[in-house]
Amino acid sequence: NVTLNMPAERSGEDVDIILSRLKGVKAFQRFHPSLLLQICSCAFYEYLEKVFRQGDIGTSWYAVLSGSLDVKVSETANHQDAVAICTLGIGTAFGESILDNTPRHATIVSRETSELLRIEQREFKSLWEKYRQCMAGLLAPPYGAMESGSNNDQKLQRGGKVMRNAILSRAPHMIRDRKYHLKTYRQCCVGTELVDWLVQQSTCVHTRSHAVGMWQALLEEGVLNHVDQELGFQDKYLFYRFLDDEEEDTPLPSEEEKRESEEELPETILFLAQIGPDALLRMILRKPPGQRTGDDLEIIYDELLHIKALSHLSNTVSLIPPLQHWTHVKLSLLLPVFNQGEEGTSWYIIQKGSVNVVIYGKGVVCTLHEGDDFGKLALVTDSARAASIVLREDNCHFLRVDKEDFNRILRDVEANTVRLKEHEQAVLVLEKSPRASTLGNIKYTVMSGTPEKILDHFLETMRMDTHHADPDDFVLMHCVFMPNSQFCQLLMLCYIFNPVCTYHAVAPPGSEQERLEYAVTSKRRVLNLALRWAAVHAHHLQEEQAALTFLEELYGSVSSDSRILRALKDFVPDLEKVVKLHIDMKSQKVLLREFSNGDERLAKKQPIRNCDEILLKVYCSDHTYTTIRVAVAATGREVTSAVADKLASSDDLLLVHLSSAGEKQMLKPNDVSVFSTLSINGRMFACPRDQLNALTPLPDQEGPSAGSMSSFELMSSKDLAYQMTLYDWELFSCVHEHELLYHTFGRQSFRRTTANLDLFLRRFNQVQLWVVTEVCLCGQLSKRVQLLKKFIKIAAHCREFKNLNSFFAIIMGMSNPAVSRLTQTWERMIANTIRAVRHCRSQPFNPEVCQPNKNHAEVRGYVRKLCVIDNQRTLTTLSYRLEPRRT
Repeated sequence: NVTLNMPAERSGEDVDIILSRLKGVKAFQRFHPSLLLQICSCAFYEYLEKVFRQGDIGTSWYAVLSGSLDVKVSETANHQDAVAICTLGIGTAFGESILDNTPRHATIVSRETSELLRIEQREFKSLWEKYRQCMAGLLAPPYGAMESGSNNDQKLQRGGKVMRNAILSRAPHMIRDRKYHLKTYRQCCVGTELVDWLVQQSTCVHTRSHAVGMWQALLEEGVLNHVDQELGFQDKYLFYRFLDDEEEDTPLPSEEEKRESEEELPETILFLAQIGPDALLRMILRKPPGQRTGDDLEIIYDELLHIKALSHLSNTVSLIPPLQHWTHVKLSLLLPVFNQGEEGTSWYIIQKGSVNVVIYGKGVVCTLHEGDDFGKLALVTDSARAASIVLREDNCHFLRVDKEDFNRILRDVEANTVRLKEHEQAVLVLEKSPRASTLGNIKYTVMSGTPEKILDHFLETMRMDTHHADPDDFVLMHCVFMPNSQFCQLLMLCYIFNPVCTYHAVAPPGSEQERLEYAVTSKRRVLNLALRWAAVHAHHLQEEQAALTFLEELYGSVSSDSRILRALKDFVPDLEKVVKLHIDMKSQKVLLREFSNGDERLAKKQPIRNCDEILLKVYCSDHTYTTIRVAVAATGREVTSAVADKLASSDDLLLVHLSSAGEKQMLKPNDVSVFSTLSINGRMFACPRDQLNALTPLPDQEGPSAGSMSSFELMSSKDLAYQMTLYDWELFSCVHEHELLYHTFGRQSFRRTTANLDLFLRRFNQVQLWVVTEVCLCGQLSKRVQLLKKFIKIAAHCREFKNLNSFFAIIMGMSNPAVSRLTQTWERMIANTIRAVRHCRSQPFNPEVCQPNKNHAEVRGYVRKLCVIDNQRTLTTLSYRLEPRRT
């Protein structure tokens, strides 16, 4: 723990503790030791728990030791209107307005408890006058025009003079006229000699390449020049000349100038030692890849593998050739590197400086610093930029990997997961998709994120073809993590949010026409998604008032906007049709009769909806029953309540599914759509707990006692297969794909019925048991043989009609132990069966379906009302009765 008591009361030990703490903050590590000691002697320590407001006259300068603070600015000078433009983290500073007694440029608000180093105005001015060049790098005004790169420029200009004067003082022979190839070069130095001299001057110059970088920094600034104007400094016998020696009559430094240079030399060398590695890296990266030496590559790898964004890469990866260096020089604070909505062409890594990430309507969502990267999301998803990047300071340096190189080189080594963060929290997580992609590009799939960001991401990446046949995964699956009510609310906000209007933060850059085009494109994306969503959800939307309200409001907004924005006009008729369709369908309500039996199955099936109602028979322990009318999505609790009301019972009733075999399954109070969970011959009972053990199956649950072969043996096998296919298709076409989601994730979580899916699954079991029941109820061996042949023919025709549901149901029925053990029956056709199956498999599919014959109504009625035994024990008993176990 560090406590900065009053400066006058500090002991030497206190100063050492404070110095140790400051050295742990990266921004202070480049300060001269004497400056750090003076800061330790005069600074105060405090927690920021108050607000510094824009317009106040400051009295102190602050540096952030821990925590973070928001910087807010108001154009009206009213702090209530202020918007956040950036966040200050550890190592940043504010309050430099005390240098000229101007009002504070911004309001500072602590985002969390923050530790600050505070220096009062008088002491800060004194330090500033003495260590201006060293401290300038820490001052980054959060608003308005930043101090340009002139501070470093001036420092390098002065550094060049100091180095020249020091050489003339300590080794004057190094600067002299030189001859090479019969040509005289006036007042020059040799590259190798400059490196030798610099290495000998200070222990902070670690290697010859380090010294090369330090001279390169002066070369970039124009303080030192190659005689032939080459841009890179080399440790070779090449000639370089200081700027002051360019003129022929430049006087030698005076004794006073030499003395001053000697005093400044250590600080100048320290400064150059700090910026030298970056200058060296820039010089190497400017070289064409083919000209980079082995030493160059070692330097690059050593530098890059210390960058946070690249720390996961192997040092064997050939990452270097595509890297190019890109430098923004003396740019204003709010000039973006790229804008939200633009095409992504490159991935960037911050080598020096910092940037703000700005999203329209949200303002600054995070700040990126040295070692961070940006621009990857647009490349991996082939989408537009999701945010704008704004420079926070001048002279930012970036490493750039262009899209083609990113895809080619990083395909196998780049992280499997891409995370997008706002305010230090992951709001979107993408994972590399294992599926093959077109043109070999990397494809990423959304794994998690906030609903808002997932929706934003999908809108940016979605295909704009309204008639695209296959719905997107997002449209199909969003209900798992984002219910329709939330989806509608967010989508409406996306539509009405207009980038042309005033923002909570910076407005989108570009001309008025460009901003208008961006707004129209955004609205068209929303409308495109809304139409796809309405088409996919179909009748489900009628069951949610929020969804219908959303469609009506969206239609109203688009109708109004299309009068001004003609590009939206083509959406109006489509939205009008959708709204009218769902309003008309909402007024329809269907009353279903008994779920498992009934003549309504002769009529064409219609999808069962949540809003429909059903007449449900619920039995008592004495086999009496009561009929209740409940909603399709009724829960177990609602069913027992309705039964108790109907019976005028005050007992706590249990809801039980009783199978034909006598097996009992207690239904939970929160189970949804309980009637659809009944097995084929199962029945629903309600009873007090003390009567649970007394429940017995109803006589009619046992199923038929005689087969129906006499009825359907006269029917054409092809007609039977055709009618079975028609009925299977009716059942299947009623199943909405979302029912599979509800079935998988638990329909009680969605409060949705899966009755249509349950009916389709029951049909498979029913056909399977029909085969077993008919075979086991056929007592005559010859008849059973003919029966098996007929089932095989029916299965073959089902396959011909591409009805694999009934095809496999029949095959599994014949594989049931109660049938497969009938060896006497199977021995009469096995060879014929093999030939028949082989023949069916060899025939191409015939798309022509058979025409119904004169008794098609009888066939149709038969296949839709199959009577079966679903008790395996009963079927097995019947089987042994037909063919006893062999001894």
